[in-house]
Amino acid sequence: MAAKRDYYEVLGIEKSASKDDIKKAYRKLAIQYHPDKNPGDKQAEEKFKEATEAYEILADDQKKSAYDQFGFAGVEGMSGNHDWSNFRGFEDIFGEGGFGSIFENFFGGGFRRSGGVRGGANLRYDIEIPFKDAIFGTKVEIQYSHNESCKTCKGAGTADGSGKKTCPICRGSGQVRHSQGFFSVATTCHNCHGEGSIIEKPCSDCGGSGTKKARQKIMVTIPAGVENGKRVVIPKQGDAGPNGGPAGDLYVFIRVKPHEYFERQAYDLYCAVPISVSQAALGADIHVSTLDNKTIKVKIPAGVQNGKMLRIRDEGVPWGNQRGNLYIKLMVQIPEKLSRRGKELLEELAKIEGQNDSPKPIPLSQLGDV
Repeated sequence: MAAKRDYYEVLGIEKSASKDDIKKAYRKLAIQYHPDKNPGDKQAEEKFKEATEAYEILADDQKKSAYDQFGFAGVEGMSGNHDWSNFRGFEDIFGEGGFGSIFENFFGGGFRRSGGVRGGANLRYDIEIPFKDAIFGTKVEIQYSHNESCKTCKGAGTADGSGKKTCPICRGSGQVRHSQGFFSVATTCHNCHGEGSIIEKPCSDCGGSGTKKARQKIMVTIPAGVENGKRVVIPKQGDAGPNGGPAGDLYVFIRVKPHEYFERQAYDLYCAVPISVSQAALGADIHVSTLDNKTIKVKIPAGVQNGKMLRIRDEGVPWGNQRGNLYIKLMVQIPEKLSRRGKELLEELAKIEGQNDSPKPIPLSQLGDV
């Protein structure tokens, strides 16, 4: 398998390129390599996919920032799995008409993306997973309803022994032309819905659609480090296409439950740990449980201030072959009640150290992580 090329190299632009430059570069490549302009040319199709993936990342500020900082690892899972023959992302580049209008201008009317075969609908499924599963990844079994290919007619939509006949309206083209002044405009045939043929004897089980509603169970792999609101695309697990058309995709949207003790910022984890006044003043070794239930030894420096952050390397969110950091915020707990001996000791300490009855404000620049 060939290694991925740098997205900037794919589009032939510099890192400093503006959004307009990115759009123009992609527009040029998309026109050159689109499958409808290069039928049967697998190399052109791969170049078109490569350019589209590069544009999808670099045209989005958040994805571009992640790519610039971390490379391919930073945008892993962000680029969608597209049904390239039905790609719909060209309107902002080629204007209101999208890519179809470009090719109609080049080659005349009759631009057809899918050769008369309609694909099935994409479906959405929402799940909620625990915070820990989002950080380290998991597998979730889901059950949902979708249109599957009719077993009686095997998706053809026709009764046994029967077939299809050429549509008498469009005569097999799937389109009907209308004259508008000097121009001839092609529209999808209303009789055969662009397929070019109609069913004479529909299947009694599916009524000629080629699909039936059914429940399905599948196992969804949630990648490690997935963020709240992200999605996982399961190709070809949406609705089956009518009359044997390709199935759509299933989009699994993820909501992450908040954790009681940990929170996340990018690839780092944060938690707060209480320490006593004596531990803060004298220093100490404490043991802290990480999100993956490991116990780590943490050294508290003597004289540490309330709110101080300690960094534990490689105990954060996994990404690629690396992990972020864990930040521990030290919270000095003042006892609400003291024993007689404890009070005596603190009073003795106050006499030794002295009391400042007129403290001056501390400059904000010295507050650090408090």
